[in-house]
Amino acid sequence: MSDAVIRQPEIPTPAAPSSTPFMGPRARARVRFWAAFLLFVAVAGGASYGVYRYRQAQPAAILPSAPARQGDFLVLIRCRGELKAERSVSVSAPMVPNLRIAWMTPPGATVKEGESIVKFDSSSAQQTLMQKEAALRQAQATLDQALAQSKITTEQDKTDLADANFTVERARLEASKQEIVSRLQGEASKIDYGVAQQKLKVQQATVDLHATSDRSKIASLTRQRDQAQSDVDITKARIAQMELKSPISGFLIFQSNYSQGWMNAKPFKVGDNVYAGMVLAEMPDLTTLLMDAKVEETDRGRIATNQEVKVRVDSLPELTLNATIHQISLLAEASNEFPPVRSFRAYAAIPKPDARLRPGMNGGMDIIISRIPNAISIPSKALFTRAGKPIVYIAEKGRYNAVSVDVLARNPDEIAVKGLRAGAMVTLVDPEKKDAKK
Repeated sequence: MSDAVIRQPEIPTPAAPSSTPFMGPRARARVRFWAAFLLFVAVAGGASYGVYRYRQAQPAAILPSAPARQGDFLVLIRCRGELKAERSVSVSAPMVPNLRIAWMTPPGATVKEGESIVKFDSSSAQQTLMQKEAALRQAQATLDQALAQSKITTEQDKTDLADANFTVERARLEASKQEIVSRLQGEASKIDYGVAQQKLKVQQATVDLHATSDRSKIASLTRQRDQAQSDVDITKARIAQMELKSPISGFLIFQSNYSQGWMNAKPFKVGDNVYAGMVLAEMPDLTTLLMDAKVEETDRGRIATNQEVKVRVDSLPELTLNATIHQISLLAEASNEFPPVRSFRAYAAIPKPDARLRPGMNGGMDIIISRIPNAISIPSKALFTRAGKPIVYIAEKGRYNAVSVDVLARNPDEIAVKGLRAGAMVTLVDPEKKDAKK
């Protein structure tokens, strides 16, 4: 045996198994697919949750809402009507024939008391006045001439009467000499005395006749003169009436002129002929404005005179006027609708009307029936019902919660409730409806 060392062959030690098993391409693809799927599911879930939370917080910003108000709550009856003037003055044409409008105040213009509002054509009246004045001067001249002639006649009659008296007196003296003169001469003196007396009587009658004739003539001429003077005065008065003055301060509402028929009726204008005494325009007294409104028959028993009223005018929405019930009609009026609706008239006097108000303006008024002090009120749109009970929806932390309330009183715009705090934000739409968020 040789000394060579015999080496036994080395047996390879098996390697430890790997922790990651061998994966093929398909296995790796499946792993990536499932990993991407799980990641997508996680992202989608997070996004859905985020959208859900966003939508939960969004209604408070989207849905219209209003705060609950605390204060005096007014129980109202709302009605509609129009403004009217309690006092109105008519402007009539003067009692003058053949009137034609020459000038007039523009419709709607404000005038003051005593200002000219209408002037009529006075040219023909001026010509007539000239003729009447000429007739008056002629009548006066004729009267003056008659007076002068009467004075001359009177003086002449006085002279003739004095001569006749002298003749009578002289004849009487001659007749008184009968005792101292011859009988024949005495008889002649007596005859002369008788003749003189007769002439005196004739002269006295002539004087009386002249005086009577002169008085009659002078009276006739005086009447003619007075008639001419009256014609002049009447003509002057008519001319003065051809300029109409404003009876009060305000504006004119001209009436329609129906001279061309009902179909062609238009307000009076310059150039129109006017009949004597006819009404041309109306002037409402703007200090006596009141609201004439219709109150439903069911509300008649709740209103009374002297109740406070808030008046609103459609053309002036920013204006609210304080007024009081002045009068209520005793009888109901039926409307032209079908079926007919019966209503009462309520008149609210406005103590301090605005200068912009005019009769005929449409508007409304709220009649205050009673007041509830320190009441919580919400808009009428904010009250809903659930199972027949009134509820409201309050916005809290991005969500709306239903809260039951008790109704104390109602108005057309507001509702007084109990069970709600002041300042709470209530929604004006029902959040539970499907279309509430649309």
